Amino acid sequence: MKQDFEHAVLAMVRRFYTLSLQDDLLGPMFRAEISDFDEHYGIVADFWSHALLGTDRYKRGTPYAHHTKLTVEEAHFDRWMAAFEQAVEEELPEQLVGPAMQRARHMTQSFKMGMLPLPAPKTRPAGVST
Repeated sequence: MKQDFEHAVLAMVRRFYTLSLQDDLLGPMFRAEISDFDEHYGIVADFWSHALLGTDRYKRGTPYAHHTKLTVEEAHFDRWMAAFEQAVEEELPEQLVGPAMQRARHMTQSFKMGMLPLPAPKTRPAGVST
């Protein structure tokens, strides 16, 4: 059974990248950053295998550190989540869908907090008190 889950995780990763590479915002960014997609699929599959199945193959620290050099906007995260959700729903068995989406939403929020600029503070018109 665990082997079936491993195959599903790799299929999900490959589907995610197929969708992302077709995206006009994500595709160019991924192509500019990833030189060996087969190697990258293995790394990402190792991460999700660790996150969802508890394996110990992912030994690269936190994924956040590997993404900090990217220049991203809110739209990148929206499209990433849309592609990820589609790939998860298409490729993962039902019992892994919820945990995968929960982890992805948490990672997305954490990455946003670290990678997006803080919103500009709201200013009050002169003479308006609180």
